[in-house]
Amino acid sequence: MGTHESGPSHMAKKGKVSGNVNNGGDTLKSWIEKNPNVLGRKVVEKWGYDLPFLFKALSVAKTLSIQAHPCKELAKKLHIKDPSVYKDGNRKPEMALAVTKFEILCGFVGIEELQKILKGVPEISQLVGAAVVDQLLNITPEDEEGAVKAALKQLFTQIMSASEHVIAEVLSQLVPRLRKKDALTSEEKLVLRLEKEYPGDVGVLAAFLMNYVTLNPGEALCLGANELHAYVSG
Repeated sequence: MGTHESGPSHMAKKGKVSGNVNNGGDTLKSWIEKNPNVLGRKVVEKWGYDLPFLFKALSVAKTLSIQAHPCKELAKKLHIKDPSVYKDGNRKPEMALAVTKFEILCGFVGIEELQKILKGVPEISQLVGAAVVDQLLNITPEDEEGAVKAALKQLFTQIMSASEHVIAEVLSQLVPRLRKKDALTSEEKLVLRLEKEYPGDVGVLAAFLMNYVTLNPGEALCLGANELHAYVSG
């Protein structure tokens, strides 16, 4: 599927069993170098004689960690700093294509949705404090994007940097309250699921702050560089 160092494809040799790991053939990268016209002019102008895609088949039984892949500028710096971990200087956007029903947390919710959460989830408001809450509640859709991002960054940083003891206390109040509710939102149901998977983990609260998306088989979602995301199941 691509020429990425971490999972390069190989060309199948005639007569070899296709199930073999590499079929004894050349790597896709070396084959492209020998057949430079196969990619087309536009691809060559952008990427050179290379196709640095990394194909992964994931089966997610338990929610994966929250992560973000670097943009081009950051990827270059990370590659120079630690090439053993960051294999190249390319940006790392992702596209998730669902084979079955697939659940993802991706990106932050909009400011209006976040304001509803701060009003409806008192445990989060108590955790971050009145000053941060007031700042976010006073933001309007007309405010500059930079102001919104700064306030959101402060909120998220304060939550994620809280001590284990503080997070455990927050969840000890939040989870019993949700279990007593007659009707739960999809996000509240997810919070209870995550708390069972990772008791006491700060990432449980991220379900309130991030977009919760469900893909049906055949649907796809593009995740840009630097976009927070976590694969939940599927």
